[in-house]
Amino acid sequence: MTDGDRREATRLEPSGRPDTAGPPLRRRVAPAVALFLLAPAIGELLLGNVRLGEAVATFPLLGLMYGGGALLIRETARRARRGPTTMLILGVAYGLVEEGLADQMLFHRYYAGNDEMGDTYIPALGMGGWLTIGVLTMHAVWSTNVGIALIEALVPERAEKPWLGRTGLGITAALFAVGVVVVTWGSYHDEHFFAAPEQLLGSVAAILVLVVVAFRRRPASALPGAAPRPSVVGVVAFVASGAFMMTEDLPGWWSAAAVAALLTVTIAVIGGRWSRQRNWGRAHRLALASGALLTYAWVGIGMRPESGPKRTADYIMNAILALAAVALVIVAARRSRTLEHPPPVGAER
Repeated sequence: MTDGDRREATRLEPSGRPDTAGPPLRRRVAPAVALFLLAPAIGELLLGNVRLGEAVATFPLLGLMYGGGALLIRETARRARRGPTTMLILGVAYGLVEEGLADQMLFHRYYAGNDEMGDTYIPALGMGGWLTIGVLTMHAVWSTNVGIALIEALVPERAEKPWLGRTGLGITAALFAVGVVVVTWGSYHDEHFFAAPEQLLGSVAAILVLVVVAFRRRPASALPGAAPRPSVVGVVAFVASGAFMMTEDLPGWWSAAAVAALLTVTIAVIGGRWSRQRNWGRAHRLALASGALLTYAWVGIGMRPESGPKRTADYIMNAILALAAVALVIVAARRSRTLEHPPPVGAER
């Protein structure tokens, strides 16, 4: 078990229920509500994927799936005394639920009227090279775990504790299920596309495998040496996530090769080495999330929505969201400093 594994312990009562002593109910549930709202704001609005009018109309529906999914990932992981690695794996599973089962973009070559797979289309699988790797990474990182890390940094005293009881967890799961059903119906209504049975079954199988791996994996052993300072980690995250967004513009299979190589190196350096070294902790995790968030902030301003070119109001919305992202990072960094002592032994990184 590594230093980071020990620093991410979830404190539960002997009954296995969340420790609800202390703050009133509204304060205990407030982080869950915040994550429920922040996840779709990052995943779609900050990225610039939708216009202002569409954002107003679709945000409640997006919240059901994005917000419900991110909160469900966070709560189930924390209840199982698991940490960021488990959440990241579950984030990939979430991506398969949304893109493989709900809107089925992973299998729809001409989604929203665009050739999303291009030269990396694999006929035998009905999937695209960059699209599959890129979209699942975006959901695992930005749609779920960036929001989780930021909200946990805002409530450092409750960062490793479940925020919801069993009733709240059940409501979250139900809202997420409703969101998946609504998105599935809406996507079919708009696209008139349904994936092949073997593609859907393959997605379900992959989701189940990821969930098992997420909760059954063993923590890696610690490595000698000290992790870089959080500021260094944040800059690396910002540069790496920016490079990730640019790989899509490379020609042909160079795009898929580049994104695969970038992810391999990033995971090896950050997950395979730095996170297993001495002094790695909450500040480093916040730095990773902040670097990724700020990448979405600048990318979102120039992103072209699927429904057509942006208007002035859309650019204004993206600029306001980008400034809000910067403000959120600053506030989260200040709040996280209020609880800098490491949590007790028994954690997962």
